[in-house]
Amino acid sequence: MANRLLQLHRVLKPTGSLYLHCDPTASHYLKIVLDGVFGKENFQSEITWQRTATHNDAQKWPSISDVLLFYSKTSEFKWNPQHRPQSDEDIETRYRYTDENGRRFRLGPMDAPEGGGMSAINKKTGKPNGWYVWKGYQPPEKGWRYSPETMAELDKEGLIHYPTKKDGSPDYDKRCAKKLYLDESKGAVLGNIWTDISPIQASAAERLGYPTQKPVALLERIVSASSDEGDLVLDPFCGCGTAVHAAQKLNRQWVGIDITHLAISLIEKRLRDAFKTGLEFETHGTPKDLDAARDLATRDKYQFQWWAVSLVEAQPFQGKKKGADGGIDGLKFFHDVDKAGARKIVVSVKGGGNLKADDIRSIMAVRERESAEIALFISLEEPTRGMIADAASAGFYESASGKKFPRVQLLTIEGLLSGKQRAEHPDHQPDLNFKKAKAESNAAQKTLL
Repeated sequence: MANRLLQLHRVLKPTGSLYLHCDPTASHYLKIVLDGVFGKENFQSEITWQRTATHNDAQKWPSISDVLLFYSKTSEFKWNPQHRPQSDEDIETRYRYTDENGRRFRLGPMDAPEGGGMSAINKKTGKPNGWYVWKGYQPPEKGWRYSPETMAELDKEGLIHYPTKKDGSPDYDKRCAKKLYLDESKGAVLGNIWTDISPIQASAAERLGYPTQKPVALLERIVSASSDEGDLVLDPFCGCGTAVHAAQKLNRQWVGIDITHLAISLIEKRLRDAFKTGLEFETHGTPKDLDAARDLATRDKYQFQWWAVSLVEAQPFQGKKKGADGGIDGLKFFHDVDKAGARKIVVSVKGGGNLKADDIRSIMAVRERESAEIALFISLEEPTRGMIADAASAGFYESASGKKFPRVQLLTIEGLLSGKQRAEHPDHQPDLNFKKAKAESNAAQKTLL
């Protein structure tokens, strides 16, 4: 992490910030590294995110929170305070007053804050600049917060609360206060303990099937607090793309990076589902043609397999575990009309040359062993005539609608990249593998970064 954080510090603008998400077992070690890279003077906050509730069967103090370490590059970092809605309890205890129009308000101080402005000592009078009598009411110890001109404007708008005695006469022994209306309030300013953003439950509509997926609301809060519209957001470990989703939704420019081709393909699908029109982005580092696919297969056979599996929108078998796979590189599921339960598709990827009929016989055996309806065989090279004949001998899966689909389908990388080929199967419920992201209402994007 030290080398990565050094590079992130290097590319960060002077007004930029960094948020590092971790759990409590690592936060103290990472804070030492961050102090060394950013300087301890640029540590801004340690945010505690309560991501779950306690369980009654816990055997110790249960861990229910994660940590967000917030650093800036300089003291001139961009900052937009975030607010939470007023709770019913807050409203009842703080907004205790009602004006003649039925609007609720609370009382805010009119004392001059410490340090300069109206609290600064006037050399001529020896008193604070805000030291003057207003309509018979004596100034606070540090003077009024506002100039006489501003006080007159507030008074004209009916925004000053004047204390009175029981008989209705002015109570000059008490302080004036400013009326702060509930319907004009942004809410309470958020602190560094966040309990209002729930984790993504297994049944949540937001869940896309990625194991470490974060709620969009969490990233929206971070992006909103430390950037403005048009600013550039970088997520160097973007996983399933929650940060870039939030950045796009909030009209920021963005760059997302991940080392796995599966993550990148999932992000591409997520963005296209969520932002149907006006979205334009470029993907770098994934194969765009047959030569690039061959290069990836030579360099890293597992990354090639996971990438090839993503071309048919399947999941890597056993969650991307390397090693023996029983002839299965990916799994895909589909629903059929009038047929209960999800139907299985097995995927096998062949990255090298020397294709032979035994490859098809093997995937046919795997399909039968796994009780799968369809098998997909993806290869870099074109299948031989013998392979095509063997695949055809497997027959067809007939859907409830009467349409027939080959039991064994031979697909090439070139055919999938060009769009000339695709996995063929019933598609009546297409979100069984990686769920479809909810479409966002603000899908406009004018220029490509």
